[in-house]
Amino acid sequence: MAHRLFLLRHGQTEWSVNGRHTGRTDIPLTTAGEGQARAAGGTLRAVLGGNPALVLSSPRTRALRTAELAGLRVDEVTEELAEWDYGDYEGVTTPVIRETVPGWTVWSHPIPGGESADDVNARADKLIDRVREPLAKGDVILVGHGHFSRVLVARWVGLPSTAGVHFGLDPAGVAVLGDERGEPQIEHLNLLPTTED
Repeated sequence: MAHRLFLLRHGQTEWSVNGRHTGRTDIPLTTAGEGQARAAGGTLRAVLGGNPALVLSSPRTRALRTAELAGLRVDEVTEELAEWDYGDYEGVTTPVIRETVPGWTVWSHPIPGGESADDVNARADKLIDRVREPLAKGDVILVGHGHFSRVLVARWVGLPSTAGVHFGLDPAGVAVLGDERGEPQIEHLNLLPTTED
């Protein structure tokens, strides 16, 4: 495979600053997040080999606005790229959840009313399978969210979704996935732009 899969996490939101789990809630980027998104476009242009064969985005405003500000033309908006569904924990921080569920993490514990790790694993696998054909023609960019993008990184290299805990991806961070002689590879992880004002 000569082409690469790029993952772009949306820029900063008020809830990402506060550590609130943001799945279905559609909140905008902060002013800083908009600057991050513009700068992420420069990061992508620096590492892309040319025009991408396909750009997919989550339908959440924060992802679509990030794509727009990064200068990307989105070919398709898809729920396949939505963030992990946090169910009853939507809008709640990990420290608050741990008041009633000691040691809780999204990676290790059930999420009442939300997606299980197995659900997210299956969704990531389906998306990776879907982009393999376009990857034969050129680079592919997926614009999405933090936890789900980290699951994509894990699944790309054949690890379970819960291994995503080991990969960081900050707001407007970029991950570059490729291969070495047919073996899946993480080429770059959490490339951060210099924020534009």
